[in-house]
Amino acid sequence: MKGLLYQLKSVRKDKFCIMSFLLPIVVAMALNFIGSIDLSSLGEYDFGVVAGDVAPETQRWLARYGSVTICQTREELLAAIREPSTNLVGVERDGDGIKTIIAGDELAIWQQTAGTLPALYRQRETAAGADIQVLEQPDVLAGYQYLFTAMTLIVAMFMGCTFNAMNIITEKEEGIALINEILPMTSRQYVVQKIFIGFLFGCLSSVIATALCFRLIFAGAVVMLTLIVLSAFVSALIGLFIGRISEGLMTGVVYIKIVMIVFMAIPLLKYLVAEGNEAVLRLCYLVPSSATFEGIMDLANGGMATAGKDIVILFAHCVVWLLFYLLLSGIPTHGSSTK
Repeated sequence: MKGLLYQLKSVRKDKFCIMSFLLPIVVAMALNFIGSIDLSSLGEYDFGVVAGDVAPETQRWLARYGSVTICQTREELLAAIREPSTNLVGVERDGDGIKTIIAGDELAIWQQTAGTLPALYRQRETAAGADIQVLEQPDVLAGYQYLFTAMTLIVAMFMGCTFNAMNIITEKEEGIALINEILPMTSRQYVVQKIFIGFLFGCLSSVIATALCFRLIFAGAVVMLTLIVLSAFVSALIGLFIGRISEGLMTGVVYIKIVMIVFMAIPLLKYLVAEGNEAVLRLCYLVPSSATFEGIMDLANGGMATAGKDIVILFAHCVVWLLFYLLLSGIPTHGSSTK
């Protein structure tokens, strides 16, 4: 128990570990805040007219399709149209109809609207007799928000890798590793202490981030907690490997970045590209974060169809990585052991 307290005190002085712990929580708070903002107004059209140029009836007709900005002069209207930060479509009277003015740097959908607006205006009386059904505007950001949330939780769950790796590397550089060699502590006790730190903080960061991003029912919360525990344990084990093979701080940072890129890239490729290719999908499960990502996305979409499979895959990773580290360290998998 004293050894664990000592490890906790040493982590408290490591700013890199503290930043790794807080970053997923901050990102989860940002995603939660962004999810509460109504962005539907960003899809509205913005029309500009010169005061007194178009009839009030025309302005009311334009207001049915978007907002109408009234400029006092034509020069003011042209300046607003040329402003790169806007997609303003200028509207002027053209006999009994209207014509549109654009700068040419607008999005394609705004340019198409500007091209069809005069014809739509000419047919307004015919269109007035047609039945109109207003469909609910889809939330195009919802799927991406789940994607960002899943990646944030993966970073939180697998941050134990950073904790353990940096802790071991720091002890090497400060000479504490040499002291650990002569302490009355078995090799298994040493491994447990190192795993515990990354596992504990990885679980804590993940639970907080999950609470900010999800509102799960009891069954979903149990599944998510299981994914968190298994993922954090695997991450802590991988952190031991990085700490063991790293010769210095910079080398360790490079290895950590590589591992995090793999943890994030493989699930994304599996989700976006490898759908339908069974061979590639199975290979992706060699990276533990693939199962974690799949389980999180399933829960985000309100299902738990793949939860059992993902939990089994993560549990297998835990066993395999633990046995591999014990064998690599020369620690027997049964009986007592001393360092």
